[in-house]
Amino acid sequence: MKISDIILKSEKPTIYEKGNSFMWTDLHISKQLLQVHLNPDIDLGSRKKTTIEKTASWILETQIGKGKLNILDLGCGPGLYTEIFAQNGHNVTGIDISKNSIDYATKTAKGKALNINYQNDSYLDIDFEKEKYDLIVLIYTDFGALLPTEREILLPKIYEALKKGGVFIFDVLKDKNLNEKLSPKTWEANKAGFWKETPYLALSQSFLYEKEKVILFQNTIIDNDENLETYRFWTHFFSQADVIGMLDHFNFENIEFREDILPESDLWNGDNVIFSKCKK
Repeated sequence: MKISDIILKSEKPTIYEKGNSFMWTDLHISKQLLQVHLNPDIDLGSRKKTTIEKTASWILETQIGKGKLNILDLGCGPGLYTEIFAQNGHNVTGIDISKNSIDYATKTAKGKALNINYQNDSYLDIDFEKEKYDLIVLIYTDFGALLPTEREILLPKIYEALKKGGVFIFDVLKDKNLNEKLSPKTWEANKAGFWKETPYLALSQSFLYEKEKVILFQNTIIDNDENLETYRFWTHFFSQADVIGMLDHFNFENIEFREDILPESDLWNGDNVIFSKCKK
C-alpha cells in the first residue's frame, strides 16, 4: 500500500460520507465494546453505574402514578437500564444492533429472573407495534449519532409507537465548546487490540463541520494484508431550540429539558448534556 493512499483516506471527507466498515456488528470489536459497556467505573460505552442508576431513577420518577408501564429502550446495549426498569415492575423491551450485547443482556436477565423482551436488530430497520408504549427511551446521546435522514426515519416511528400521552426521553450533546471536543490526530501499532485480534495500524483523527454542528471522529485501520478499513462516527450537537424544532415537526408536545441529570466531570457530562422529555 502506498503512503499516498493512506494520506488520501485520512483527509477530511465530505459531510456524511460513509466509511467502509461498521463497528457495532464486527465480531471482534463488539466483544471489546461489551467489556467497556460493563465497566461500572468509566463513562465509555455506557455511563458509570452510579450515573446510570441516577438517570434511570429520574426517568421513572417522571412516570410516578402511572402504574405498570410498557417501556421500550432503543439501543439498550447489555441491558443496564432495562434491568432497572424491569426490577421496578415494568414491562420492558430492549432493542440493540449488537448481538454480543443482546446475548449478554438475555442471559443476565434470565439469571435474575427478569422477563425482558430483547431484540437483536437495528431500530431504524424494524417497525414498532403502534400505540403500544407508555415510555420510549434513547439514552447515552445515541440520538446525536444518527444522521439527519435517520432521525427523520426514527422520530415518526417513535411517535406512532407511543400511546396517546406516552413519553419519549432522550439525551443530546449541547452545542458549546465544539473546538475543545476535537481529539488530536494519533496513531498506534499493536500486535492485537481493540480494533483487531491480529496486528494493525490505527490512525485516529477528528474533523469539525461548524455550520452543521457536527464532529466526525474517524479511525482508519490497516491490517497485515494492507486492507484498509475506515470507521466514521458522526457526532451531532444541539441547542434546546434545535431539539424543539425537530420534535415540533413530528408533532411531539410538552417538551421539557433537564441539564442537571449528570455529574460534572468533563466536556461530555454535566450541563454539556441536555435531557429532553416530550409527549405524544
